[in-house]
Amino acid sequence: MWSLNGFRRGEPAVRQLSLTRDDFQYELPEELIAQRPAPSREASRLMVVDRSGPGLSHSRFADLGRWLPEGGLLVINDVRVVPARLWGRRNGGGVVETMILRPPSGEARAGTYDLECLARPARRLKPGDGIEYGPGLKAEVLDRGEQGRRVLRFFFARPPVETLETLGRMPLPPYIKRDKGGGNEADLDRERYQTVYAARPGAVAAPTAGLHFTPELIEDLKGRGFETAALTLFVGYGTFAPVRVRDLASHRMHSERMRVSAETAEAVRRARDLGRPVIAVGTTVVRTLESLARTGEGIRPYEGETDLFIYPGFEFRVVDHLVTNFHLPGSTLLMLVAAFAGRERILDAYRTAVQRRYRFFSYGDAMLIR
Repeated sequence: MWSLNGFRRGEPAVRQLSLTRDDFQYELPEELIAQRPAPSREASRLMVVDRSGPGLSHSRFADLGRWLPEGGLLVINDVRVVPARLWGRRNGGGVVETMILRPPSGEARAGTYDLECLARPARRLKPGDGIEYGPGLKAEVLDRGEQGRRVLRFFFARPPVETLETLGRMPLPPYIKRDKGGGNEADLDRERYQTVYAARPGAVAAPTAGLHFTPELIEDLKGRGFETAALTLFVGYGTFAPVRVRDLASHRMHSERMRVSAETAEAVRRARDLGRPVIAVGTTVVRTLESLARTGEGIRPYEGETDLFIYPGFEFRVVDHLVTNFHLPGSTLLMLVAAFAGRERILDAYRTAVQRRYRFFSYGDAMLIR
């Protein structure tokens, strides 16, 4: 296990700049926050930002291939979102909504697991309270966690992921509004809040840049000579956590698990050696690759934790191009993108996106930074 928090061994990973969270704000009309995905994945709009000069281009995600550099290596995050939002009934009455913040992995077997959760109404949950969620799943409240969270001891009669796939709902971001009943929208979210290449269960938030890809688009990119490689960052709910400190250097990033296989490490090393561009599909891929570059042992197979915080002044060592979505004002994701492309350039691009009525956040449109 290892941890990175804005530093690399022996020296800062970030050149200290006088920036605060207020430097990453922008005005966003609420109606531009996408509540539902585009009719088809690749139908999203694509803004192209060129770091080498001024100006923006506007396209469709289906045309991504024509904007990418030849011979590039696309690195994707193959994590799978677990339906970790549950509704149960507390012993003695009352409905309880529970959101498991770090669900067991796809390899986990039936058994007992102590898991930190968000719960509503949290104030009514006391140690010793029991909750029944449905066939094969119940829990007992153990303790109060930080920031209103609760630690629950879950009893899974079947493998946890299998149970949650049956009883749970997709853990959508708080800015996507849904009725409790769900209905057809719940089915839509189960399909569309998941990449087509999702393989490793364990996330409670989607790597949203990947939501735009279809099998046909991936095949088209391969036909154009692009190689793909997959890694895994188990995206946590902390990705939506606001920066609560004014001084960015004081912010502590949430920790997330990451896995990089021997095959992917070799593909990235080979691309770097041959001078082929590395294209990160999403900020989660950026964090994983740049964390890996700071282990002190280069790009190699790895499994561990990262809490690397990337903000302007950061020295990128691996990633050359980035496919991403439009992110929340003041968020760590926006800070990462600003570190990659330049704060003023990104804020200007976001202002243009608002003027042109792009759709924002998880179900919104995409941006290519090259």
